[in-house]
Amino acid sequence: MKIIKRDGTEVEFNRGKIVKAINAANRSVAPNDELPMEEAERIAQDIQDTYKSSTSPLSVEEVQDMVIYRLMQAGAYRLAQNYTVYRYKHELIRKANSTDKRILSIVNGTNADAKTENSNKNPDIISVQRDYIAGETSRDITERILLPDDVVAAHKEGIIHFHDTDYFLTKEHNCSLVNIDDMLQNGTVISGTLIERPHRFSTACNIATQIIAQVASSQYGLRTAVL
Repeated sequence: MKIIKRDGTEVEFNRGKIVKAINAANRSVAPNDELPMEEAERIAQDIQDTYKSSTSPLSVEEVQDMVIYRLMQAGAYRLAQNYTVYRYKHELIRKANSTDKRILSIVNGTNADAKTENSNKNPDIISVQRDYIAGETSRDITERILLPDDVVAAHKEGIIHFHDTDYFLTKEHNCSLVNIDDMLQNGTVISGTLIERPHRFSTACNIATQIIAQVASSQYGLRTAVL
């Protein structure tokens, strides 16, 4: 019987962890609301027996749901309530901002990734540090909130590579291929204003410059123009 951990890895089911979690919850209730050790063992064994023949692994959350359900079946309502609250609090802790150490390592110049990630960026320069700090914040929010858990897990395991998590928060584009020829021949819109096809070379050059500037201000990375 396999369990999928929150980081996406699979491990063998360990019923001892269920017993340990119930006993920890026991300490949060009055003595008359505690669940006896043998009952905790029975719940853990029951869950294992029910799903030992399952061909697909269970998630940690699914196992926790089963524990709460069986606690309520056993009449341990106060214990089930405290177990749920404990679970919720730890979920908030896991989702709390986890970027502090990485950001401080950038500021202190000890972040090895920042030093080697891009040869065009010097992490000792303040403006570059600001860019990296913003990137760490975006990466944290992207992985905790914006992306589905299975995508994050696959990314961390190396199954896929989700590019540019450090910019995904702002919904910017990266490395655009700008079709200037089409914009000049058929007109375009810049800052909400319709720009018609130019009739002079100097006007075309001016419009092309504005197009590139507008694209550059709304994306990051390189820009390639098609003429």
